[in-house]
Order: sequence, then structure tokens, then C-alpha cells
Amino acid sequence: MDEESTTTSIRWAKDVAPHDFEAAEAYLSLRFDEKRAEKLVKRLRAAEITHRRANDVLRACGREPLALDDPGVRRDLVTIARGKKLSPVLFVYDEHGGPDIADGYHRVSLAYRLDPFATVPLRIAASELKRES
Repeated sequence: MDEESTTTSIRWAKDVAPHDFEAAEAYLSLRFDEKRAEKLVKRLRAAEITHRRANDVLRACGREPLALDDPGVRRDLVTIARGKKLSPVLFVYDEHGGPDIADGYHRVSLAYRLDPFATVPLRIAASELKRES
């Protein structure tokens, strides 16, 4: 998807903040065993930044956007109002758990609330999928 296809008032950092990988692993370890969580985060670290529309990210993982008055969304709104950049999102696909936002749900929700068609930078990683014979 073209990074410039939609403009938004959100300024995004060029890459993911290191602590976001730790947050992703903490979240994923609640959904999966430690080994699978570690493997997914390792793949996220190796993945390149790509771009998808906020509405598509939420739709893919079956999540509704959080409201603007959600504390995490509000914190990110204050961050961008101060002219600071937000970290790209970490998105995973696991054959047992499906697609999910490993880190950045508040950021995607904010982007959606400002412009549902805004492009969001993200890294995408998938667990090993069984190959069809």
C-alpha cells in the first residue's frame, strides 16, 4: 500500500521503539506459550515497515477502535498534539490465534478516530503456517 495515499495529522517515527517489542512479547505471552511469543517477536524485529489503512488493520483482527476518551488513546493524542511522533504498530498472524495487534492498539485506534482511511506504519510477522500438500 502506498504510504502517501492518505494523509493524517499523526507523525510517525521511522521505526518501532525498542520497548514496544517488549510490550508485544508480554502481550503475546498471555495469548500463547513463551516460545511462540518469543518467535513471533523475533520475526517482528526482522520484518520491514509496511503500511496499511487503520480501518483494515482493525477489521483484520476483529477489533473495534477504542474511543478518543480511552486513557491510552488520549495519551497518544496528547503526544501528537505536542508534535511528537508515534511508534509504528506491531501486527502478528498466528495459525492458532489468527491476526492481532501485538502492540499499538491505542495508536491504530487514534489513527482510525482521526481518519479511518489513514495509513499506519507497521511490521507484520506470521508464525510458521502449515504448507498445503
